[in-house]
Amino acid sequence: MNTKLTLTIERNVIQKAKSYAKQKNSSLSGIIENYLKSLTKEDSKNKKTQLSPVVKSFKGSFNMPIDFDYNEELRKGLQEKHL
Repeated sequence: MNTKLTLTIERNVIQKAKSYAKQKNSSLSGIIENYLKSLTKEDSKNKKTQLSPVVKSFKGSFNMPIDFDYNEELRKGLQEKHL
């Protein structure tokens, strides 16, 4: 069910947003609705994600060096595995 919503936004922002929506073959309402959905999805996703007691027990038990580069270590590991 759709419901009307009144917003107060600067005129030039509305004009730019309408132009953007037109370029994307969408409506301004649709863009705003999708944006609000993505915001609320992230919030609910963060609330649902909880660590298990076992994982919580590991928290803080491992300290990485300050200069640790995960991507570099991953690359090295893959090279060793496949070469």
